[in-house]
Amino acid sequence: MTRIKKKNKNTVIAKINNLLFKSTYFPFVLTLSVMAILFVLFRMKSVEQDYKFHSYNKQIEDSIHENKELRARKAKLLSAKNLRTLAEKHNLNEPKQDQIIVIP
Repeated sequence: MTRIKKKNKNTVIAKINNLLFKSTYFPFVLTLSVMAILFVLFRMKSVEQDYKFHSYNKQIEDSIHENKELRARKAKLLSAKNLRTLAEKHNLNEPKQDQIIVIP
């Protein structure tokens, strides 16, 4: 029984080899296999590019959020109330008329 199975396997393998490597079918098989490999490679590259695109978008969103926080902090530090408090703390007075120099 095992001889029959081996013989059947050998005949099936021989038929497949004969079919795939026959001079009339081999160019088609080769073309289809190359196209399949290229499809997989392009798909992998597409997924990789998508991950990079997502990471760049995330960096942009983080930068925008940080920029908003820094602008809010700047506005708080430059507020009139805060500047008056700092002036009082460091004993600063408003300049007199003769101390102001206008640069054109």
